[in-house]
Amino acid sequence: MQGNRFMRDDEYLGLDGLALAGLLRSGDVSSSELMAIAIGLARTRGAALNAIRYERYDESQALADDWRPRGAFGGIPFLLKDSGLASLRFPSSNGSRLFADARAAQDATLIGRFDQLGFIPFARTTVPELCMAPTTEAVQNGGATLNPWDRTRSPGGSSGGAAAAVAAGIVPIAHGSDGGGSIRIPAACCGLFGLKPTRGLVPMGPIKGEGWGGLACDGVLSRTVRDSAAAMDGIGGWEDGSPYAAPTGAGTYLNAITERPSRRMRVLVWRTAFENMPVAAECLAAVEKAAALCRALGHEVIDASPPPLDYRAFVQAHITVLATNIVLASNARLKVLGRAFQDGDLEPAMADGYRVGQTLGAGDYAAAIQQFHTVGRVMQGALSGADLVLTPTLTQLPAELGWLQMSGTLQSFRERVATYANFLAVINASGQPAANVPLDCTPSGLPVGIQLIGRFGRDDQVMQMAAELEEAAPWIGRRPAFDAARPAIAA
Repeated sequence: MQGNRFMRDDEYLGLDGLALAGLLRSGDVSSSELMAIAIGLARTRGAALNAIRYERYDESQALADDWRPRGAFGGIPFLLKDSGLASLRFPSSNGSRLFADARAAQDATLIGRFDQLGFIPFARTTVPELCMAPTTEAVQNGGATLNPWDRTRSPGGSSGGAAAAVAAGIVPIAHGSDGGGSIRIPAACCGLFGLKPTRGLVPMGPIKGEGWGGLACDGVLSRTVRDSAAAMDGIGGWEDGSPYAAPTGAGTYLNAITERPSRRMRVLVWRTAFENMPVAAECLAAVEKAAALCRALGHEVIDASPPPLDYRAFVQAHITVLATNIVLASNARLKVLGRAFQDGDLEPAMADGYRVGQTLGAGDYAAAIQQFHTVGRVMQGALSGADLVLTPTLTQLPAELGWLQMSGTLQSFRERVATYANFLAVINASGQPAANVPLDCTPSGLPVGIQLIGRFGRDDQVMQMAAELEEAAPWIGRRPAFDAARPAIAA
């Protein structure tokens, strides 16, 4: 079904999801037309960035041709992360040769919620193996996924393909997930808004109850705060049988970001990393810019430091939980394949994790979960008397490709990750909401993000402050110049 006018690619690239939905409601464009544009961009930009997997272009175009508008987004193109989110339409590899072309027996609850929101998935986006890296360089993908701002650098991970696709304009919003920064890292690398919601807000069922001992959650990456707010209104909420439940307010997140806070917020600013790990000057400058904007908006900004925390013990607990989950997932897959583990099934760090995981006992796992709970109490306590914490998202600029590849042991690999994503995984342990806000960039145009951390269940306050910052210093007009033959940065 054709809209009342022809939409050009440059128009599509300049609009967020809710703006496209408005054109759908007015009849100016059709879902069919939007899908054709998105698929065209996926074939060119997506291919150049190595960001797209499991394309279902013809099938998805046919769905869009007959789509009946519904939900906040009407019927816009959408991408699912190749994270194993169960979908009858799309196989998944989880970025791994061992898991290649895995099929699900039923849709995840989240798939149904995406459908009711008016999202039409047409492919999956690339991830690192088992979604366990802050970069997207899986062997299964045939090479690295590239950052559209600078193709010598990583787009982040594990939602790296999703971030690259949104930054490149293929879709305005895409599915992501976060078990240690996997939404916030790529959002920071690619200049996007990315919210890790409160634990239990977004359902993981009906097949799973939790991921990685409660660390993992699903969400979206978007170019505007309002798109994420509208998405969270549709996908958030209790699912029968869930092991966790997040507090929810009476209103909607979309309404929350359009209303000014009823009082000024108290914002703590952390400039030092756990274990005093170094933080790049550009990342600290972005924090100073955000703090100044918060003050100018009338909020109380308080210099503070991260709470005392045995960060090394937390990193070790994280490694323990990842290793046990490598074994759990791999053995389940091997049972389906009817064979034993073989050399080459997993990349070196993950294969080492499989070996390590087999040596761990129930006591090791229980102690790791207890460590997560300790971190949760410390982190929530750190916000006593405050509403938000402002930190750098990453401790350095987007990593150069190759630095975070899954080489060596799981231990050495995760220790490198802990220096890069120092402020992030602790929030997965605490279950608090946190978001990357793409407030700044280097003179050459490379994105630099800041993180807002909220109190448990106060996703509304995180998004509210992010929306205020977006209004004060808009970023949607910053887009990477796209030339498939040229790897340079363009502002």
